[in-house]
Amino acid sequence: MKPESSSRCGIRSIKNRRLMITIICWQMKKKLGNDFYRRDDVLLIARELIGKILVSHLDGILTSGRIVECEAYAGLKDKAAHSFGGRRTSRTETMYSPGGVAYVYLCYGIHHLFNIVTNVKDVPQGILIRSLEPVKGITDMLLRTGKEKADNSLTRGPGNVTRAMGISTSHNSTPLTGTRIYVVDDGFRYPPASIQSSPRIGVDYAGADALLPYRFFVKGNGFVSGRPK
Repeated sequence: MKPESSSRCGIRSIKNRRLMITIICWQMKKKLGNDFYRRDDVLLIARELIGKILVSHLDGILTSGRIVECEAYAGLKDKAAHSFGGRRTSRTETMYSPGGVAYVYLCYGIHHLFNIVTNVKDVPQGILIRSLEPVKGITDMLLRTGKEKADNSLTRGPGNVTRAMGISTSHNSTPLTGTRIYVVDDGFRYPPASIQSSPRIGVDYAGADALLPYRFFVKGNGFVSGRPK
């Protein structure tokens, strides 16, 4: 086997340095801390997440996207929440953690859905991230999803979000104040009038609670998923 040429080593070294610089730049931005997640108003937190950037740094790959759609789940009193009525199982136990961790579960045995746990310990509330507008790492997102073209379907809908970002149930309970998965505030803000609310999608089983306006999204953004029924 021939030794790798110095030029190729140099190119790889430059690429690695650029990646590290990118990572450091992201981490220097305002990463949301536990004080953001541990407030007691899950609806306010969900609305404020719109426009923030979800970042994953997994297996040496950095990808990110701006949050353009999410849904709030109000815990014990919310019939659409996994923790409704104090339901506590091996799957839902993460929801009872102090806010600021990832709650990732498998839906229909296919889709890994990424949620952010909010509020304090034993108050099981959370927010489902439904759609992102890609920011960094689009090439890697395409590889992960098997797509050839970076169209709006790349990160539209919660199943596509996790595939593009490399997130799975193995990341359940990951602290969002670490370096693997986190949310940053880069100062960008959508005009307040463009952030709309509606009933959540796919929670018809929740009766009257299915009509609650707990879904937040950016009006007119092409990455936002389908309209609620």
